[in-house]
Amino acid sequence: MLILRQLLRYRFLRSTHIAALVGRSLDRTNDRLCRLFHAGYVDRPRAQLDYYPTAGSAPMVYALGVLGAHLLSERGVDCANMDRTRNNREAGRPFIEHQLEIVDFHVALERSMRGRSDLRLIHPEEVIASAPEPTRRMRNPFALRARISQAERAHDVGVVPDLVFGLQFPDGSRRCFMVEIDRGTMPVNRADATQSSFGRKMLGYLHAHAEGRHTNQFGWKTFRVLVVTTDQHRTRLMVETLRRLEVQRSLGPSLFFFASGGELRSSDPLSHIWKDGADRAVRLI
Repeated sequence: MLILRQLLRYRFLRSTHIAALVGRSLDRTNDRLCRLFHAGYVDRPRAQLDYYPTAGSAPMVYALGVLGAHLLSERGVDCANMDRTRNNREAGRPFIEHQLEIVDFHVALERSMRGRSDLRLIHPEEVIASAPEPTRRMRNPFALRARISQAERAHDVGVVPDLVFGLQFPDGSRRCFMVEIDRGTMPVNRADATQSSFGRKMLGYLHAHAEGRHTNQFGWKTFRVLVVTTDQHRTRLMVETLRRLEVQRSLGPSLFFFASGGELRSSDPLSHIWKDGADRAVRLI
């Protein structure tokens, strides 16, 4: 059941992720996953077979199967999105790879919390459960919408973070974060402001913060956006773009914390020293 619950939470997990999350050896985990797969409780997305010839002995990727979702539902676990479970096997390679990078961050965050009594990780489902009722009824409750004006034109911008979480302290206070995992596939800037770019995404976050969307949707006092990039060059380009964006009543460049994926792989999200958009060294706690 623990493996099925983890797949429900994360959607896609490598066998190495699962072993780390459930606290078992990789051999025992692989044996259990093989049994669950052949029984129909978990799936192996077909797209990963495309890159096994070049990835060598890369860990197998798993997703919750329909039978696994039904079993969880019978045990009282909310598995409302059955369509997503049915579509897991057919998910495309770029989508899966992006999801796995999100999972890399999420699992690293969860592992960094182990053994700590001074801090509690608030998972995305708990953020939604404690949000106002209108937010809980939204099709995508984490989507932030804002109206921005550029070049004398006004248009709506929507941003959907890759991950949302909180860190709660013993006194009940919390810090709230939204995460963007950047794979370098989206231009940082575009001449046409209506086209997708990371600069447009940052502008959307700035306006959403200035308009208090985080307070209306989640009851948060404030938040920060964690941006995990591919390399230092791309980080610098993002920061240069960010410093040109002026949005009244927003936190400006300090709304964003930056780190590269390579840096985080040799550290963890909590102990790592991030850089904010004003080039100041910051930590999450």
